Amino acid sequence: MKNIIIVFSLMMSMWLSLSPAHAAADLEINTPAISAIKNSMQARHAQLAPFYSSGAVGFSRDGLVAVRDAAAVPLAQRQALNSLVAAENKDRNALYAEIANGNQHPEWEPEIRATFAKRWADKAQGGWWVQDGSGWIKK
Repeated sequence: MKNIIIVFSLMMSMWLSLSPAHAAADLEINTPAISAIKNSMQARHAQLAPFYSSGAVGFSRDGLVAVRDAAAVPLAQRQALNSLVAAENKDRNALYAEIANGNQHPEWEPEIRATFAKRWADKAQGGWWVQDGSGWIKK
């Protein structure tokens, strides 16, 4: 439950504090599609949190999540982890596109993605892994 609250807080803070380049965008836009994506991500977070903590999964610099250390996961669980990561990345890609489309500026998607990537990395909990320009770092 604590992790769900943290993710929800993180998502809300990102909506409220995106870069000035997006000052004209309605970052709190709430379409049915965005609500569905947010709900899906929140529901999945409890499953991903242990993998963030173990270092198996990290926040990549492109605003997605990535399997960083597959060896940290027992072989029997790797397929499930890969499915979780794929589902999370599908939602993240859809979220960035929906926010841009909801603002009627689909061309803003790369900047929105970059801003979210920075915020995800900044807000990651201690011990979680994030990717920067030089590689993976443990917060």
